[in-house]
Amino acid sequence: MTAAVKPMFGRSPLPRYAQLADLLRARIERGVWGPGTRLPSLEQLIEEFALARVTVRQAIDLLHREGLVSPQQGRGTFVTARPPRPRALNMQTTLRELAQVYRHDKPKLTLLEESEAMPVLAADEGKPAPRYHFARRVHSRDAVAYCVISIYLDERIFKLAPRRFRRETVVPVLLDLEVEITHAHQTVTISSADTEVAAHLDVPVNSPVALVRRICLGPDGTVLYVGEVTYRGDYVRFEMDLKP
Repeated sequence: MTAAVKPMFGRSPLPRYAQLADLLRARIERGVWGPGTRLPSLEQLIEEFALARVTVRQAIDLLHREGLVSPQQGRGTFVTARPPRPRALNMQTTLRELAQVYRHDKPKLTLLEESEAMPVLAADEGKPAPRYHFARRVHSRDAVAYCVISIYLDERIFKLAPRRFRRETVVPVLLDLEVEITHAHQTVTISSADTEVAAHLDVPVNSPVALVRRICLGPDGTVLYVGEVTYRGDYVRFEMDLKP
C-alpha cells in the first residue's frame, strides 16, 4: 500500500503563490540557483509542487517584480540576483557583550504604547517590583523594522533617566547607570509571526521569528527589567563557542 504524500503547502493565510515564491526565493538565496541559472520549466515546477499553472506563474511574476528572476521569451526564466541579506544582529551570551552590540546599533525607535503595567512572571523568575514603566515599540534600521519589543522597567530605575530610556536601547543605559544587576538571563524560542507582528515588521503572516525574553534581577531578587522581543528571523544570528 502506497503512503499518502503529505502536501507541501499546508493551511496558511498566505496565498499559495506567495508560499511558493518564498520557497523559490529561499533556494535562490541559498545558492541552489545562482545568478544566470535557468529555473526549472513551468511544467517541472507544476509537477514538483502539485500546484496550478496560474499559481506557479504568479509566484514567478512576484520574483520578477522583486528583480530576482527574468522570464525570457522562448528561453525560460533566469536568476538575475540573490535577495539582499540584511545586516544580522548578533545575539550575545553575556549582558556586557549584549550591551556592546547595542551601543553600535542605533535603531529608530517607534513607540506603539506607553503606560504602567506589570509583567507576567513565573515563580522562579524573581519577585516583582512595586511598579513598572511599560513601553512597546518597534526598532528599525535602514528603514526596515527588525523587532517589536515590550519593555517592563522597574519604575524606580526608569525615573533615573527617563529621557534616555525612551530614546535608547535599554541594556546599555542600565550598565551606564551602574544599576546593580546580580543575575540576568534570556531564553530564545523560534516561532512564527502573528497578524500584529507581521504588520509591524512588514513580513508575511507565519514568517519565522525569534522570541527573546530577557530578565535582569537586583541583589534582593527583584526583577528590574523584562524585555520581550520578537525579531525577524532573517535579522538574528546566534554564535556560540562549542567546547571540545
